[in-house]
Amino acid sequence: MKRLDLITIGRASVDLYGAQVGGRLEDMASFQKYIGGSPTNIAAGTARLGLKSALITRVGDEHMGRFIREELAREGVDVRGVTTDPERLTALVLLGIRDDKQFPLIFYRENCADMALCEDDIDEGLIAEARCLVVTGTHLSHPRTEAAVVKALALARKHGCQTALDIDYRPNLWGLAGHGAGEARFIESARVTEKLQGHLKIFDLIVGTEEEFHIAGGATDTLAALARVREISSATLVCKRGPMGAAAFEGRIPPSLDDGITGPGFPIEVFNVLGAGDGFMSGLLKGWLDGADWRTALTYANACGAFAVSRHGCTPAYPSWEELQFFLKRGVKESALRKDAALEQIHWSTNRSGDWSTMRVFAFDHRAQLEELPGADAIKISRFKELCLDAAQAVAGGQPGYGVLCDSRLGRSALHKSAGTGLWIGRPVEWPGSRPLTLEPEIGPDFGGLNEWPLGHVVKVLCFCHPDDDAAMRAGQEEVLQRLFAATRRNRLEFLLEVIPSKVGPVADDTVARLIRRFYEIGIFPDWWKLEPMRSDAAWAATVRAIEDNDAHTRGIVVLGLGQSEADLGESFRLAARYPLVKGFAVGRTIFAEAARAWMAGEIGDGAAVEMMTANFRRLCGVWDAARGETE
Repeated sequence: MKRLDLITIGRASVDLYGAQVGGRLEDMASFQKYIGGSPTNIAAGTARLGLKSALITRVGDEHMGRFIREELAREGVDVRGVTTDPERLTALVLLGIRDDKQFPLIFYRENCADMALCEDDIDEGLIAEARCLVVTGTHLSHPRTEAAVVKALALARKHGCQTALDIDYRPNLWGLAGHGAGEARFIESARVTEKLQGHLKIFDLIVGTEEEFHIAGGATDTLAALARVREISSATLVCKRGPMGAAAFEGRIPPSLDDGITGPGFPIEVFNVLGAGDGFMSGLLKGWLDGADWRTALTYANACGAFAVSRHGCTPAYPSWEELQFFLKRGVKESALRKDAALEQIHWSTNRSGDWSTMRVFAFDHRAQLEELPGADAIKISRFKELCLDAAQAVAGGQPGYGVLCDSRLGRSALHKSAGTGLWIGRPVEWPGSRPLTLEPEIGPDFGGLNEWPLGHVVKVLCFCHPDDDAAMRAGQEEVLQRLFAATRRNRLEFLLEVIPSKVGPVADDTVARLIRRFYEIGIFPDWWKLEPMRSDAAWAATVRAIEDNDAHTRGIVVLGLGQSEADLGESFRLAARYPLVKGFAVGRTIFAEAARAWMAGEIGDGAAVEMMTANFRRLCGVWDAARGETE
């Protein structure tokens, strides 16, 4: 049994995508950072569709190289074939979206890491694990990378792997266009044609646009070019035809492109043509490697290409398998797919990364409670929160399933130190105790403060609300939450909504469930819910049902503490742990209250405070783990 479905080989870059749309690249003011390069995009795109993919390439020994490696791992791509080059920088590409036809881009690839790929980087053991090797044309443009590709193809044949070529013709990368002509898609070149034709016979599948088959076949008439490729290769040829879809040819080339095997197209708005081919290839490979007929494979390919042209970025636009199935079953409801709320929710929630199936969170985002302690001031509170982080890390020990909640007004230094620790990190945005809900000043009146947040941080907001709130209170708080949720998604951040109705009014078994259903009604889909401990199975059952009825892909629920004793929390945990949607807890004062009081008063030092909180947090984690273990 092969461990991998496919391996891609070739380019890996960081794409810096202009965030502004409709102008020149010269006028871009900010950029979004994504992984890029055709093989890299395909590896990630197929992983999202459920295939086990790997990538063979090189990256630099610097921040951008580590970004590519980490992002691929988050996407589920095997990175054993990604070599770190200590001498070269990772390739960069600057891109923009001017309109539905123009896409200015600049390749920064002078002596870059991925073009230093060589035969020594090809591991026979890795190749042997794969069902298919996917090659893209750019790495045939240089003798060193060509030698690496040829070796990989020979090993693929030796070990019974299928082979596929995405022609991926970029004249600029073959030295045929200047630095300012990165968007050029076709320049005739006998040299390139000869080089490509020397390899075409190796492949089982060859994919390209009409222009790419022109360069492969050495003719500007598409049928003539396809016929010439057929003379050389017995591969299935798939010709991409833009808005007209695509056609597959298994044998003789017919007198019309319309006579090929086709899949249905999708009437969508073209927003961004960059990366569409890699999305198409991902869908095609999914169908091909799953043994689907060509019509089905082309349907997957056309749909994945449609997603790509309707969204910003390349890899971020590609669908998950769940999303693709939803789209094919339901059809196009909004031609601008990025504006289809139901589709975008599935896209977001099924492409999140990270396994947070267990959540043991030390919450020290408290502000008012610490400010009220005798001896406390802003400097001391900041230092104390660093001690809280030390305790959290001591318990976590680098293992997954642990996190912290920390604010940036009084806990900025701890928040900064938490970066890169592997902890789940949540940050509060509400002004402490506010009702109606108001936000911390740093968030800004237009919520622009979220632009400064690292992508790994989770926006946490506490709203004191109740189903029986009067109309004015409800409308005001919901308006803030709707705007905050929209800003959170716009900034690619996860959203945690905490509600505590017991602080507002009487609570029945259906109180929290009624609140949850209302938030979904107004279009708020939290990644996380943070809920107070409930005292009955009926309350938990109603709550879980309210979430599952509206969002099949939520991250889950964490239980808050409300300053309860450890014994009381243990009872709460045992009840909550019966429900798989409850992933763990986010508790603060039960862990830090006594240490904070004594440390602020000067009764204990740093070490004693950390020791006390470490013991409390570790014990509470054990209580949760035991409660979950009983249910399992």
